[in-house]
Amino acid sequence: MKNLAKSLILALIITLLQAAVSNAVPDSTVEEASALIRGFMADTHSPGVAITIGQKGKVIWSEGFGYADVEQRVPVWPAITRFRVGSVAKPMTTVVLAKLYEQGRLDLDAPVQKYVSSFPKKEEGTITTRLLAGHLAGIRHYKGDEFFILKHYSSVLEALTIFQDDPLLHPPGSKFSYSSYGWNLISAVVEAASGQDFLGYMDENVFGPIGMTRTTADQVNNIIPNRTRYYRLEDGVFLNAPPVDNSYKWAGGGFVSTSEDLVRFGFAHIQPGLLKPETVELLWTSQKTTFGEETGYGIGWRSGIDDSGRRWAGHGGGSVGGRTFLRIYPEEQTVVVIITNMSKVRYGDVAEKIAGLFLE
Repeated sequence: MKNLAKSLILALIITLLQAAVSNAVPDSTVEEASALIRGFMADTHSPGVAITIGQKGKVIWSEGFGYADVEQRVPVWPAITRFRVGSVAKPMTTVVLAKLYEQGRLDLDAPVQKYVSSFPKKEEGTITTRLLAGHLAGIRHYKGDEFFILKHYSSVLEALTIFQDDPLLHPPGSKFSYSSYGWNLISAVVEAASGQDFLGYMDENVFGPIGMTRTTADQVNNIIPNRTRYYRLEDGVFLNAPPVDNSYKWAGGGFVSTSEDLVRFGFAHIQPGLLKPETVELLWTSQKTTFGEETGYGIGWRSGIDDSGRRWAGHGGGSVGGRTFLRIYPEEQTVVVIITNMSKVRYGDVAEKIAGLFLE
């Protein structure tokens, strides 16, 4: 009974805080954005969604829709419900890359064997951290059922064994080919350059300094308070998502977080203190292939211009039982985050439409 009472009190406090935040923007804007979210949920059968919008260092709208746990009717709370963020782990990991680069402890253009001597050299060419972080190195992505790995890997070096002996897809630098496994290798580079365990280094240099108190590794055996349940839709039938162990890909897709923590993460890139402005610009600047073709992907970040001419940097994240949208509009000092606990859903233009409502 005491735990139930505490939960009810917490829910009431969060509800009041959400109401106060929503008052920071016109009711009509919130209503229109809410309608878009509900329409998205109806179309995709997503059980739960968290959305948080931040502008100029403040959260201006944060709301949960539906359920974090359908069976127990546990509602989504954007401040505390922890979702799998998928590939949004990549820009998270980029922070430690950038810090090591700023400190002169990491050469982005050195062969990766300078840091990970056990990784085999490839006859197709030289792999560097910059190429890895821009999906230009030629490392393959998942194949077969690798997205659903259940084996626990005790170290980032052990996880390299999944792909390290495979040939490259193409000579490094010659073509953009998206690869989460490339980020496994990046995490090994981080460990070598920092002299610390990857997950501990992330806690110490990213999550702690930014105040992302509800962001952590998705350890399958750990009790993680307020972690959502995960779902999928198969042949029109609503089901639990299959169990997975994300220890094989921490840096590329192995964290859980809240929508509000991710807005804090976005703010940290447009406010002073985390990284130098010129470093952030480097991360957000599209790399080019050896043939001079723009990739739309910098170092751990996608970037572009929206239909209204606004510059953005961001990343999406697909996971088993989750889909994440993170976008930063630096000139407008706006961060938009939407997360759901359903596999394979597509936001389409819903996320951009919602962003447009608040940018206008």
